Amino acid sequence: MKSTGIVRKVDELGRIVLPIEMRRTLDIAEKDPVEIYVEGDSVILRKYQASCVFCDSVKEISSFKGRNVCAACIAKLKEL
Repeated sequence: MKSTGIVRKVDELGRIVLPIEMRRTLDIAEKDPVEIYVEGDSVILRKYQASCVFCDSVKEISSFKGRNVCAACIAKLKEL
Protein backbone atom coordinates (compact mmCIF):
# COMPACT_ATOMS: atom_id res chain seq x y z
CA MET A 1 0.00 0.00 0.00
CA LYS A 2 1.36 3.43 -0.96
CA SER A 3 1.01 6.40 1.40
CA THR A 4 -0.36 9.58 -0.17
CA GLY A 5 0.51 11.85 2.75
CA ILE A 6 -3.10 13.07 2.82
CA VAL A 7 -4.82 13.07 6.22
CA ARG A 8 -8.52 13.77 6.68
CA LYS A 9 -10.70 13.80 9.79
CA VAL A 10 -13.96 11.89 10.08
CA ASP A 11 -16.86 14.29 10.64
CA GLU A 12 -19.69 13.84 13.15
CA LEU A 13 -21.69 11.80 10.63
CA GLY A 14 -18.77 9.43 9.91
CA ARG A 15 -17.89 10.97 6.54
CA ILE A 16 -14.52 11.73 5.04
CA VAL A 17 -13.74 13.74 1.91
CA LEU A 18 -11.61 12.27 -0.86
CA PRO A 19 -9.54 15.09 -2.36
CA ILE A 20 -10.35 16.01 -5.96
CA GLU A 21 -6.83 15.10 -7.11
CA MET A 22 -7.31 11.57 -5.78
CA ARG A 23 -10.78 11.25 -7.33
CA ARG A 24 -9.44 12.39 -10.70
CA THR A 25 -6.51 9.96 -10.52
CA LEU A 26 -8.85 7.07 -9.66
CA ASP A 27 -11.57 8.20 -12.12
CA ILE A 28 -14.17 8.55 -9.36
CA ALA A 29 -16.93 11.04 -10.19
CA GLU A 30 -19.80 12.36 -8.09
CA LYS A 31 -22.41 9.65 -7.40
CA ASP A 32 -20.04 6.82 -8.46
CA PRO A 33 -20.39 3.74 -6.24
CA VAL A 34 -17.37 2.94 -4.05
CA GLU A 35 -16.79 -0.42 -2.34
CA ILE A 36 -15.50 -0.56 1.22
CA TYR A 37 -13.22 -3.41 2.29
CA VAL A 38 -11.59 -4.22 5.61
CA GLU A 39 -8.21 -5.95 5.60
CA GLY A 40 -6.79 -6.43 9.08
CA ASP A 41 -6.88 -2.97 10.65
CA SER A 42 -7.05 -1.16 7.30
CA VAL A 43 -10.07 0.25 5.48
CA ILE A 44 -9.79 0.07 1.70
CA LEU A 45 -11.95 2.09 -0.71
CA ARG A 46 -12.22 1.02 -4.34
CA LYS A 47 -14.33 2.24 -7.22
CA TYR A 48 -17.08 -0.33 -7.71
CA GLN A 49 -17.06 -2.37 -10.90
CA ALA A 50 -19.73 -4.93 -11.59
CA SER A 51 -18.13 -8.37 -11.88
CA CYS A 52 -19.23 -11.88 -12.78
CA VAL A 53 -20.55 -13.94 -9.85
CA PHE A 54 -18.75 -17.00 -11.20
CA CYS A 55 -15.29 -15.81 -12.31
CA ASP A 56 -15.03 -12.16 -11.13
CA SER A 57 -14.41 -10.91 -14.68
CA VAL A 58 -15.44 -7.29 -15.34
CA LYS A 59 -15.66 -7.68 -19.15
CA GLU A 60 -18.97 -7.98 -21.04
CA ILE A 61 -21.18 -8.13 -17.93
CA SER A 62 -24.90 -8.81 -18.24
CA SER A 63 -27.46 -8.87 -15.46
CA PHE A 64 -29.55 -12.02 -15.03
CA LYS A 65 -32.15 -12.13 -12.23
CA GLY A 66 -30.22 -9.51 -10.27
CA ARG A 67 -26.84 -11.25 -10.68
CA ASN A 68 -23.94 -10.19 -12.89
CA VAL A 69 -22.68 -12.81 -15.36
CA CYS A 70 -19.97 -12.36 -18.01
CA ALA A 71 -20.32 -13.46 -21.64
CA ALA A 72 -17.76 -16.26 -21.23
CA CYS A 73 -19.67 -17.81 -18.31
CA ILE A 74 -22.97 -17.46 -20.18
CA ALA A 75 -21.42 -19.42 -23.09
CA LYS A 76 -20.18 -22.12 -20.70
CA LEU A 77 -23.62 -22.36 -19.06
CA LYS A 78 -25.25 -22.82 -22.47
CA GLU A 79 -22.99 -25.82 -23.08
CA LEU A 80 -24.45 -27.66 -20.08
